[in-house]
Amino acid sequence: MRFIYTFLTHLSWGILHVIGLFNQKLKRFTQGRKTTFEQLQNAIKEEDKTIWMHVASLGEFEQGLPILDELRSAYAAHIIVLTFFSPSGYEVKKNTSSADVVTYLPMDTGSNAKKFLDIVKPEIALFVKYEIWPNYLYALQQRKIPTFLISAIFRKNQIYFKWYGGFMRRALEPFNQFFVQNTRSKELLQSIGFENIHISGDTRFDRVGKILSTNASLDFMEQFKGQQLCIVSGSTWPQDEEILVDFTNASSKNTKFVIAPHDIKPKHIQKLKSSIDKKTVLFSEREKTSIQNAAVLIIDTVGLLTKIYSYADIAYVGGGFATGLHNTLEPAVYGIPVLIGPDYEGFQEVEDLVGLGGVMAIKNSKEFNERMQDLLEDAVERKHLGKVNSDYIDKNRGATTKVIAYIKDFL
Repeated sequence: MRFIYTFLTHLSWGILHVIGLFNQKLKRFTQGRKTTFEQLQNAIKEEDKTIWMHVASLGEFEQGLPILDELRSAYAAHIIVLTFFSPSGYEVKKNTSSADVVTYLPMDTGSNAKKFLDIVKPEIALFVKYEIWPNYLYALQQRKIPTFLISAIFRKNQIYFKWYGGFMRRALEPFNQFFVQNTRSKELLQSIGFENIHISGDTRFDRVGKILSTNASLDFMEQFKGQQLCIVSGSTWPQDEEILVDFTNASSKNTKFVIAPHDIKPKHIQKLKSSIDKKTVLFSEREKTSIQNAAVLIIDTVGLLTKIYSYADIAYVGGGFATGLHNTLEPAVYGIPVLIGPDYEGFQEVEDLVGLGGVMAIKNSKEFNERMQDLLEDAVERKHLGKVNSDYIDKNRGATTKVIAYIKDFL
């Protein structure tokens, strides 16, 4: 079965190269991997001690970041190697100071795994959430390198729990310890014979908890918001923006709106701006106009959203109508109510917060308008629902401490 898997991986690599001729994201996916080994060889010396963490994309990076930062602090002499699977994560975080080397993970073949480990020689390997790559894990096991899965979450519909999932079940065997988010994940792993499991929770709670101790002030947001109520919509997709624009165009002039689209290509930004009837300013053009007199601010850059959420009275998080919900904890930590689209299944923290009421899922424009108007008019309700969110985050912090306490014995 490993031979078939590896053959299909090679085949996929060839197909991706062809598709990449017509798709920029896939082109970055393939072209970026061409320099991985050279990058590693230039950064790592024979005598270096290394720690390796692999994440899929940006969301998993946020989960791994608290662990990286603790390891960076406690083991300053080690080289921290961080690999990404997705271009969307790598492009945003390739210059992070939390790792010494940031690169793509070469495709999961036996030869790539051998070459990668020959260069990196990690003392431990950390995989985040869903990242299960059989050839890399097998190679780690053969070399007896301690390997851990952190902030993991398992569901009954995954291949590991199907009658035909034997190959992927065996791919889990190299893990020395599973750090899972909830009891259900532990029970599912136990049902297929694993006992090396610790319910540690989600390290993202530690990540967002630290946000409150950092300086989130932004001069342009001070000017833009003033004393008015502000709705911040982050990581929005066209499906989200259709609803947001309808409400924005019909809303009271006393409310300010910030929209931070997922797609910041100029063509999309201009289309979004032209759909809004109110005075709208782009972040990139803020120096050319009177930002305080605008009703809508469109953020056509990356890296500012977390701080911008600190100015929100209500937040909307995009992706629940499109490809997948984005991070709801970043606005929730500021003690504000959060609205999302209807597709949030599989996000444990969102399921919990929807149940508690601090996060509200809406199915259409009518529901969005009604819920948003209620929140704008009721400051007491805004404060109550916001406290539901911040209390939940406070209660669930501490996963990082549990993981570090365990893995430090392997370093």
